[in-house]
Amino acid sequence: MAKDSEHGALFEGLFEKTVISRFDSERRTSDGGASLLAAVDRRIGLTEHLSGLLHDARDASRVEHTYEDLFRQRVFSIALGYPDGNDSARVGHDPAMKLVCGRRPSDERSLASQPTLSRFEHGLSGRDVASLGRGLEEVVIKRLRRRHPRARRITIDLDPSVDPTHGQQPFTFFNGHYDTWCYLPMLGFLSVDGAPEQYLFHARLRPGLSKEARGTVALLQRTVKHLRKAFKNARIRVRLDGGFAYPQIFEALDELGVEYVVAMGANSALASRSERHMHAARVLTERFGKTTTLFGDATYKTRSWKHERRVIFKAEVVHAAGKPPRDNARYVVTNLRHESERVWEIYCRRGDSENRIKELKNDLEIDRTSCTSFLANQVRVLLTAVAYVLYQELRAALRGTDLHRAMVATLRLRLIKIGATVSESVRRVVVSMSSAHPWKDLWIKAARRVVALA
Repeated sequence: MAKDSEHGALFEGLFEKTVISRFDSERRTSDGGASLLAAVDRRIGLTEHLSGLLHDARDASRVEHTYEDLFRQRVFSIALGYPDGNDSARVGHDPAMKLVCGRRPSDERSLASQPTLSRFEHGLSGRDVASLGRGLEEVVIKRLRRRHPRARRITIDLDPSVDPTHGQQPFTFFNGHYDTWCYLPMLGFLSVDGAPEQYLFHARLRPGLSKEARGTVALLQRTVKHLRKAFKNARIRVRLDGGFAYPQIFEALDELGVEYVVAMGANSALASRSERHMHAARVLTERFGKTTTLFGDATYKTRSWKHERRVIFKAEVVHAAGKPPRDNARYVVTNLRHESERVWEIYCRRGDSENRIKELKNDLEIDRTSCTSFLANQVRVLLTAVAYVLYQELRAALRGTDLHRAMVATLRLRLIKIGATVSESVRRVVVSMSSAHPWKDLWIKAARRVVALA
């Protein structure tokens, strides 16, 4: 049986010997590997740089926690799996949290409390938030430039994502497409050449009825400008889903001189252009009893376009056992000159951004937007984005290992969530982790690579 005590539990008759489990060890932490993520931050100067963009109007003589302290505490709380401001009461005295936040583990003072963190999130101005967002974009591009100085092509992927809301947050609206009250944050990713990793560079909260065109032209103009400055010899490609097929976005893409692949919803004019291929696909599906996919292209111009554009179509008839064949025509507008099937493959690669969004939601809770201020919720989105960038930098340092493509939850479980004792002397802090940790060799390899980051 198990008996509760003030500091743990006593298990009798369940194991070979009586087991006593206690929470009575001081200077111990369950986040012993957090110094690895903090080392990434120190090497690239992420939280120091971004927090320096914020204007602190408080009376310095009465300030206990600087904006850098508060910014770093929120970022690392989110990164370590404590996304709610209330979690500060649980981890405010944790020695590993103090260490990664720049405090001495032996410091008896707690880290900032929930009310202090809440005032920080609500106290930032619109200018602060804009500076923070653009600062993040610039840092990510700078890091890509360091890793890929000879890049030949940079691809921009933009993707809206639904953020369901369950309270009275400002600018939440009922969205019929998603059948829920929500925000619609816009997330932007960059990838280099044929590499599979897509790096988050933009995270912007938007009202629940926002169209994809909202703010997109300005974002593309700003991003392309920065990319051309950083990668003078690289081609720039933009991939967008059908929600972005607005005339002003196509015009902006033309004016920017970038390659683009943009999905477009079906209409009667496009259907007529693809009908010959669709008919052939139906015949083949009926003859062979399996799904048939054909590709083709055509020129097309809507009334709102200034000129014709090339449209790639996928003429597909889906065959499923026990069901009648189903037409599945898809269309993509592009200025690429590749074969039609190749263009379609290029477009489909944008699907990996859905995995990145899944990480942001499931592993870091970027959709925890429960503040009573829209601007404060935007701050939370950006804080989560910064935490994610740290993990992406760590993942980049793990290239060639089993964790190079691991999700954030896996990285956190194997490299961060390690029981440890934290001791401190005059000259150093020692984090003693278990010698039986299953991934200790990988942790050491990662630490050596992080130290070598430039």
